[in-house]
Amino acid sequence: MGSRPPEIRKDWVTNRWVIFSPARAKRPSDFKSKSPATPTQQQYQQSCPFCLGNEHDCAPEIFRVPPDDPKWKLRVVQNLYPALSPADVPVPAQEESESSSSLGQVMTGFGFHDVVIESPVHSLQLSDLSPTQIAHVLLTYTTRIHHFIANHSIKYVQVFKNHGASAGASMSHSHSQMMALPIVPPAVAARLDSMKDYFNRTGKCSVCEFNSNDLLIHASPHFISVVPYAATFPFEIWIIPLTHSPHFHQLDADKAVDLGGILKLMLRKMALQLNNPPFNFMIQTSPLQDSASELPHSHWFLQIIPQLSVAAGFEIGTGCYINPVFPEDAAKILREVNVLPLEGDD
Repeated sequence: MGSRPPEIRKDWVTNRWVIFSPARAKRPSDFKSKSPATPTQQQYQQSCPFCLGNEHDCAPEIFRVPPDDPKWKLRVVQNLYPALSPADVPVPAQEESESSSSLGQVMTGFGFHDVVIESPVHSLQLSDLSPTQIAHVLLTYTTRIHHFIANHSIKYVQVFKNHGASAGASMSHSHSQMMALPIVPPAVAARLDSMKDYFNRTGKCSVCEFNSNDLLIHASPHFISVVPYAATFPFEIWIIPLTHSPHFHQLDADKAVDLGGILKLMLRKMALQLNNPPFNFMIQTSPLQDSASELPHSHWFLQIIPQLSVAAGFEIGTGCYINPVFPEDAAKILREVNVLPLEGDD
């Protein structure tokens, strides 16, 4: 595997060039996390505000599942240290030009920053939950996004999870986050522009066109998991709906269970093969105020990035990443990881 010459690739989704240079690394199958996320065996920690019974130490609750039940299954709370604040008045569109100067443009820090506590049990991680339990987490995201749609100042919602300290997690209790923004972030805009350009040239959705068996990891009734053609990071995974869908928040209950199952499988394969690496996952979706009929080019997907490498000067300076593992090699390795079912799985 390591004798292949380097390549420079770009896909039609991200429109980002990536250098594949296997000579810079050992064999792909030898890749392991050097700083694995260490699970805890404690079901309850008195100092953890996310644990059942410690709700009084937590930030204000937005809602819980089931509602009003002291034995909740998951909770959505405000972030205690939010990056944005709903208390700030959003800048009306007609006033934006007045906030511009030769230095740039400024807006008030309006937005929402939520935390989704995925389980009341401290020791349980997302991959320990059943597909149905993971579906409840996913549908909680969609419920909260539907709340945000009513606020026309919110343009985009980023759902993300940081697992492990080196992936940005400040709390070990399993949780994910949501940020509702008054702007469409630049990486999202670039992705949408790239997908629209491909659609204008071909009349087809670049994600729907993904059909490489060499990059396929797993297929379920409603989703496929793949390593992208121009994966920015080693062992990066995308989970893609088989049916064209621009908005994640259109996910229904049946598909949420299927997505929960394939997400669990990918996290467990990744943990087994890569020594339980810290990871991030992000749901890459479309701007809230754009209707599906306006988005024949846009297709949401869930992106998982194990933290196995560090962005250094070249990557920061150019925006062009060096990946030491060819996507076809990573997909083959992950395909072959055998995952046994856990007790309690659906």
